[in-house]
Amino acid sequence: MRAAFAVLLLTLATLATSARAADEVEPEAFARVVVDSADLRTGPGVSYRILYTAHRGETFALDGRPGTGFWLKVLLSDGRTAYALGDEVQPFAVNPSAQHAPSRPGLFAPPPLEGARGGLALVGGILSIPTVGQGVQRYGYVEARPSLVLHKTVSLEGFVGDGLTSDGTQLLYGGGVAIYLAPSWPVCPFVGLFAGGLSVFPSGDSFVLKREDLYVGRAGGGILFALRNRILVRIEATNLSLFAADSYKNAQTYSGGLGVYF
Repeated sequence: MRAAFAVLLLTLATLATSARAADEVEPEAFARVVVDSADLRTGPGVSYRILYTAHRGETFALDGRPGTGFWLKVLLSDGRTAYALGDEVQPFAVNPSAQHAPSRPGLFAPPPLEGARGGLALVGGILSIPTVGQGVQRYGYVEARPSLVLHKTVSLEGFVGDGLTSDGTQLLYGGGVAIYLAPSWPVCPFVGLFAGGLSVFPSGDSFVLKREDLYVGRAGGGILFALRNRILVRIEATNLSLFAADSYKNAQTYSGGLGVYF
């Protein structure tokens, strides 16, 4: 009987401690937009570039406040820091455990395309390409992908890459258009259509490569997602249609790497 009574007291004490801990969860600070639209900028002033235009009712986590002025530092859904004019947002506190409470940005975030002007990605992977008398050869591959962002759903992209082989240099270059199908999703699929060239410069003792210049049509797609601190991850596969005056062949690239939008 005494043992059962002791167990009951211990259970009640544990429940009371848990309730107090739940009540003592420190509230988190957020800001809600209270005007029709509010420009969130890269710094605390109207001279700074607009990162994102928010609309009435949107909520952002607060990340402190500058020492002077009337600007609040907030976190966008993609993890970037922005500044909102204090007159256009209303700060409030919320218990993180409350039902329907807003949340702070997590580990994964949509790619920071909203408000971006350009970007650069460095990727590496495999170049799979037919060669004369050798069948399909696979080489290590590295590529730079600069981009000019026209809209959060469209960008102009260039590419310069090289197949890594001791037999010579395979220089792939060109440009085209990339379409982002879901720029607000944490994992954003994209497709691209490009054109350019492939120039092959064999080494003096190469029996695998031969000197040639080919026209390239390139199409493919992949996914983009961002981690905290704006680390952008890009994974992509493309098909290359290679044309010469008297020949045609297909090649592929499979690549992944890191990038940034700014």
